[in-house]
Amino acid sequence: MGTISQLHDNVRPPAHRIETEEEAVSTARELAAVFRRQANERDINRLMPNGELDILSQSGLTAITVPPEYQGLDISNALLAEIVAIIAESDASIGDVLAAHFRVLEGLRNQSSEALKIALYERALDGDRFAPARFADQAVLVAEGSGFRLTGRSDQAPAVLFSDRIAAAAVDPAGRRIVMHLQRDSEDLQAVDDWDAFGLRTNGTATLIAGKLHVNADSVTLASSGDHATEKSLGLLLQAAVGLGIARAAFADLLAMARGPSAPAGKIGERAIRIETATGALEQAGRKLDIAQVSPAEAAMAEAWFSASSACLAATEVALDTANALFELARGATGSIALNLDRHWRNARIHDMAIAREPLLSAAGAHSLKVRES
Repeated sequence: MGTISQLHDNVRPPAHRIETEEEAVSTARELAAVFRRQANERDINRLMPNGELDILSQSGLTAITVPPEYQGLDISNALLAEIVAIIAESDASIGDVLAAHFRVLEGLRNQSSEALKIALYERALDGDRFAPARFADQAVLVAEGSGFRLTGRSDQAPAVLFSDRIAAAAVDPAGRRIVMHLQRDSEDLQAVDDWDAFGLRTNGTATLIAGKLHVNADSVTLASSGDHATEKSLGLLLQAAVGLGIARAAFADLLAMARGPSAPAGKIGERAIRIETATGALEQAGRKLDIAQVSPAEAAMAEAWFSASSACLAATEVALDTANALFELARGATGSIALNLDRHWRNARIHDMAIAREPLLSAAGAHSLKVRES
């Protein structure tokens, strides 16, 4: 049985404003060193990283994709992916939360009303965290006054437990795909902590329950149209970054455990090359997404999507492969509960399952990718 918790307002002082890309990277590395210290304990005992995420918000790192016209930095996507990978290497669950947050902010870029963009980007600059969700087909959305009344349950979604604001996808009474930007302090919105997976155990995945929740019309926008929207491409790129972070974490432990003259240097080197190859794929996909954001022509957006999809598949495979290699090459040490080395495989496996559920990487999507690459 899941634990039901009322979403409530979380008062925080305004966040720091990061002013340069160099500061963003150095901040990520400093935070990663902090997050790494108790990552094992949090995973073993499923201790939620609430304090760590508040530190993340206050650092200003969660606002680095806000566009400059809304007083943000808007760093390059290749660097953004590297920052998410740095955080995910220290704690994969926190990296997963950060990836979900940035995907929501990208969705605001082209689809929301100007008033809503101003309001929500300002909240992001002040340190609010965002999470995406999708209300299931059984949910009911009906017209009510100047907006809608929402009743029902969402699908499980990561980062919900830690969010201040939720971008909830649904279908309105006219059959249009919409996104409702929900505040977390509503009395008619609850989160059920029903996530019991063996990996990414503390990524804040939960199910939302709306009990006749009124949604104002000015907080509703049409969902991104087209299969190659930049929001979807960025989501894939940042999922790739989480996978890369998991692979790097597993490789670091592999190097630490598989020492001595009997260590198979060739197999270790092969994993190092694959990780570097995946890193290059993320950089390339990030550059193509930069172009698509500036010049959103269909050809550029499609190119960014295919590149991000390829990077996502490559990073997911290298995460699983490196985690498996840790079991094979580190031998008996991987059985230690105290070392908790198996968390890398557990995280990689659950992350792989989440990617497989992504509609754009369904069997049809993967087929299209293979056809294009051939």
